[in-house]
Amino acid sequence: MRIDLGTPAVSDRPMALTIGNFDGVHLGHQAMLHALLLAAESLELATGVVTFEPHPREFFSPREAPPRLTTLREKLELLDAAGIDQVTVLRFNRTLAAMPAEAFVTEWLVNRLRTRWLLVGDDFRFGAQRTGDFETLQRVGAARGFECFALSSVMAAGLRVSSSAVRDALAAGRMDLARQLLGRPFFISGRVSTGQQLGRTLGYPTANIRLNRRVAPLSGIFAGSVSGLGASSWTGVASLGTRPTVSDSGEWLLEVHLFNFDRSIYGARIHVHFLHKIRDEIRFDSLETMTRQIAHDTATARDYFAQATDPST
Repeated sequence: MRIDLGTPAVSDRPMALTIGNFDGVHLGHQAMLHALLLAAESLELATGVVTFEPHPREFFSPREAPPRLTTLREKLELLDAAGIDQVTVLRFNRTLAAMPAEAFVTEWLVNRLRTRWLLVGDDFRFGAQRTGDFETLQRVGAARGFECFALSSVMAAGLRVSSSAVRDALAAGRMDLARQLLGRPFFISGRVSTGQQLGRTLGYPTANIRLNRRVAPLSGIFAGSVSGLGASSWTGVASLGTRPTVSDSGEWLLEVHLFNFDRSIYGARIHVHFLHKIRDEIRFDSLETMTRQIAHDTATARDYFAQATDPST
């Protein structure tokens, strides 16, 4: 998959294109990608996705923006797995925010990306002051030689599938509902780093992933699985939060204790899949109390996997 960062390069092939934030690449996004692939095959076009970095809500209201479901890297991995030929990541800044809707379509979608077929969500808005909509795209498309279509909302578990609905499910600890909306378990990926070795001292060695400035859409203790360590997935218990018992830094950390696993994996990039929430993160009065709770959480996770039809998912 080709990735263009910033100003779109001139495409060497006419394109079937879709535009959006694609945070989470949930079932609604997947339906758009499937329709895009079918149209591209029928019309003999390349497939393209235009997305934004940062998310427009992070640009306009950084303190009020919701946590992301996927980092840019995770989103690109999911789009690549869907079979998309090209992703253009537009830098959302003051220049882009001020660009008139018709100029955005003409200069970038038509002149640079050579769009011949365009698909957007039925609530898609764009351009300065969000003045552009589906009717704008239809009008410009008719004049500039591309067809435009809108995809209706996708429903799952009785809900309209959206990134907000996924966030709500994760925040409530409803991992099964989040899985239904995403079409897969929610995951966080990252590189395993060295930690304080406290888990090893307590008898529960962990793989640590620092989230840096990222705020996750969920927190607590989970039964989960890890991929990226070879052909097999490994089950275990994951802790995601700020570790109030052992640290007052406020830094978010993901720690995973893998069952029946004793290899050194420092530096490996792994995906941690969250399958079942065990409890919220809490502060303990002592390390002894915390260790007893870890033993209980580990037993709960093992029981969950003993009853699961497919322990890795």
